[in-house]
Formats: sequence, C-alpha cells, structure tokens
Amino acid sequence: MDRFADWLVLASGRQRWFAAFAAGIVSALATPPLDLFPVLFLTLPVLVWIMDGVQSDGRSGIVANFLGAFAPGWWFGFGYCLASLWWIGNSLLVEAESFAWALPLAILGVPAGLAVFFGFGTAIARALWFEGPFRVLALASGFAISEYLRGEILTGFPWNLLGQAAMPFPVAMQVISVLGLYGVNALAILVFSIPLTVLPKGNSGRLSGRILLVLCVAVIGGQIGYGFWRLGNAGQSIELRGGEPPLRVRVVQPDIPQREKFRPEKEAEFMAEYLRLSSKPEKVDYVIWPESAFPFLLTDRRDMLAAIARMLPDGTELITGGLRAEPGIGGDPYGNVYNSVYLINDAGEIYDAADKMHLVPFGEYLPLQSWLEALGLRQLTNVRGGFEAASERRLMQGARGGPFIALVCYEIIFPGEIRPLRPDDRYRAKWLLNLTNDAWFGNTPGPYQHLRLAELRAVEEGLPLVRAANTGISVVTDAYGREVVRIGLSQRGSVDAEVPQQTVITTIARYGNLPFLLLAGLLVLLSLVFKWLNYRRDRP
Repeated sequence: MDRFADWLVLASGRQRWFAAFAAGIVSALATPPLDLFPVLFLTLPVLVWIMDGVQSDGRSGIVANFLGAFAPGWWFGFGYCLASLWWIGNSLLVEAESFAWALPLAILGVPAGLAVFFGFGTAIARALWFEGPFRVLALASGFAISEYLRGEILTGFPWNLLGQAAMPFPVAMQVISVLGLYGVNALAILVFSIPLTVLPKGNSGRLSGRILLVLCVAVIGGQIGYGFWRLGNAGQSIELRGGEPPLRVRVVQPDIPQREKFRPEKEAEFMAEYLRLSSKPEKVDYVIWPESAFPFLLTDRRDMLAAIARMLPDGTELITGGLRAEPGIGGDPYGNVYNSVYLINDAGEIYDAADKMHLVPFGEYLPLQSWLEALGLRQLTNVRGGFEAASERRLMQGARGGPFIALVCYEIIFPGEIRPLRPDDRYRAKWLLNLTNDAWFGNTPGPYQHLRLAELRAVEEGLPLVRAANTGISVVTDAYGREVVRIGLSQRGSVDAEVPQQTVITTIARYGNLPFLLLAGLLVLLSLVFKWLNYRRDRP
C-alpha cells in the first residue's frame, strides 16, 4: 500500500491523469444496478494521493496551480460519468436516422461537461489542502461544494452523486431524511476517503489516524443504527388517517418500445393494451398510466375519453401522463405544448391537470431554441418550438387519498423540487407520484439509477411513492423507501397495491438544505483550521 501511494504521489502528467481516469471508471461500479459501493474505499483514496502529488508540484502562478489541481478531478469525473452515464446515448438510437450523428456528444460530451464540476471540486480541495491524515477534510469540502453546484446550476443534474452509493438499501437510506442528498454526499466522501489514507506509513498508529478511523466507524455505525431505529419505529403496518380505508392504486406498465410508441398504425393496438391492462374485477381508487401515454392530444379525442369512461368502474379515476396544447398568441405560430399529468373521472371528464416544470435540455427543449431550430436542429421529442415549462408547482387533488404532487420523469431527481408547497403542512402532499417514460434508455443501467433516485426522494421528503414507468421499473413504496410492489424492467403488466398512508415530516422537509449548508461550512472551517495549524507548525 505504501508503494502504491508513493507511486501516485510521484506520478505526473499523463500518468497522473490516467490514474485519475481509471479510478473514476472503477468508481462507476458503485452505481445501480451493481451497487458495489466498497470500491469507493479504494478509488477516493487514490484521488487523495494524487492530490498529495499536486500539492507538492511547486507550480508558480495562480493559473498554473488551478489547472494542475483541476486536471485530475476532471479526468476522474470524466471516467466516472463516462462509465456510469454511457446509456444516455441509447436515447439517440431510438431515431438513429435523425440523431445518430450526435452520439459522440451524448457519450463523450455529456461526461466531459459534467467532469468540469469534479475538476472544480479538486481545485477547491487544492486551495484547502495541507499535510497529514486530516487532509481528507479538504477533499470532502471540495466535492461537497462542487457536487451541490452540479445539482443546482445550468438546470442542474444531481444524477449519480458519489455519495448516493452510500445508500443502496432502505436501512442505509434513512439518513437522507436528516442530511438530505447533498449532506449525505459530503459525509460519504469523507468516510470513503479515510481508511486507506491513514494506513500507509503507520498513520493509523498516530493519534490523528486513530481519531479518523474512530470517526469513520462512528459515522457508518450511526448511519446503519439510525436506519434500523427509524424503520423499527415506523413499523410494518399501514397507518390510516381519520379512519379512512387505505388508498388502492393500479399501476400499469405497458412496455411499449419508444421507436413504435408514436406510429399512427400502432395507435389502436397500444390503446387497446392500455385498456386491457387496466381492466380487472378488483376495485381500485386510481388507475395510473405512465408519462406521455398517448400518441395524440387527448383533449382532441372524445372517442378515447369515452373508452376510458367505459373502462373505469364507478368511483375509479385515471391519472395519466399526456401532452397538453395551448394555441399560439402574439405571433407565435406553434403555440405552447406541455408535458402534463391529467386527472380523469369515471365519466371520462378531465377535471384537473398539472404541467411539468423541470424540462430536459436537448430532450424537451433546446437552449437558444429558435436559433438552433433555424439551423435545422430538433430536440429528441421533435416538438416544434419545444415544450413549455409550467410557471409553478401545484398540488393535485383527486377524489381519494388526499392531495398529491406529480413529478414527471427526471423531475424527481432534484432535491427540493416540492419545497415551495410547504409553508403550512395542511397543504402538504400526502403522497408522491412519478410518471416516467424510461423507454428511451432501453435495458441499460439508466432505469435502475432513475428508480434509486426516486426512492431516495421519497425518503428525503417523507412521502410514500407511486411510480408508473412505460417500460419499467414501476413501484409503490412507503415513506421509508421500502417497496410494496414492483414491475421489473421490460415487463408488461399491471399491479394493484395499497399505498402506505404514513407520512413523515423530515428534517429536510422542514429546513431544506440548511443541514447540508451547516455540514459543508463545518468541513470548510475545519479544513482552514488544520491548514492554519500546519502553517504555524512549519513556520521557521
């Protein structure tokens, strides 16, 4: 271990970049569906030792120091994102004749862009770096800040944050209700970095090394212990509110290939399959269809609404994804098209709708839309003018089960997406709905990673989750991330479930990102203190 660490410290140029790139690729094994999170106990120490070498480079000038620290982080992030997000390119193969030219941009360009945040993480860490075992605080500080920025700026993309690997099952997930996604990410990077960095050269025998090892064991033990305590207190039974009977839903997963979904000649076949999967003798409160269920505007098709009315028993309602259009005004030749969620009663009447707020760049709209369209470019959905985003998040209210919040597709990956609804708990959602169409990504890691993020959001918000995905994975979970039912990837079917009605007012639901900001501030402060102590010690 000493020889390996020394080699990394002494490596420079391409050797250093290759080591960081390889560590990033291996780190991707920690993401779903493999969930091999122990690899981070090796790969993050590799980054620590590389940063030791960066610190001793002796470069002169601010720009040279910045680039020297930025490069290993960028190569690590590029390897990590390349190996964990390659499946994004699958969406371009759905219509390969139109979009295959952009495949290199998706497979290489997206990871290269996201890697910039990793580079800033190591650059921040370099500014805080000092000698000694406690230098891992600097790495945790740098990535705490940069990963938060990755999730928040330029529309944000908090997908596969490194710290998510620390929450692969419900017992380990419960800590997110206290620290939030960004807080767990910061603490996880610290913990993953500790064991191997204190072992070489006898550091584990030093007081500082022993303190860090105790801290590592305490954090891991606290996370698992808190998880068992929280789940034990939650119990297994469904808690009823006000003596109401439990909410029953039927989740439909039609498994329609994306390439065929909008073909006119397939319309009747697919709609008949939706109706068949939804029709069962057992009574439910809601039948739930996935995102963009219809290859047409539902409001233009009275025949389909009539068929839905015939399918729905008395008292049962349909919740479905679909496109919603408004005519153009003020010289707009296309009008506005929204990616929406509809509530339809047993008479076939649409009586409520909510529009998607957080749109997918290049998928649902183009940055500089009119300019790029003039060059002949289109987003993947091929909607002229792109989708329009909703101006505000709003609750939906059906006949049963209390108000709920509908998040379409990847809206559910964003921490804080429903927090504007929380000034008073009387208006808080009672359950969380996620309608998605993961058919774009086929049988790849993408749907598994998307599901994990949805389940983490349910635990973070303290709300049960109902998730309907076109090709999977569809689930119903309680507010603690425990699955009640599941329809696997690329399976066609429907499943009935009682939605657990227990909700939890979590720390994150009350205070948002405040716990993360306090933790990140503490990490930065401790890094500065140790850096100052080292400076005082080394002064002649």
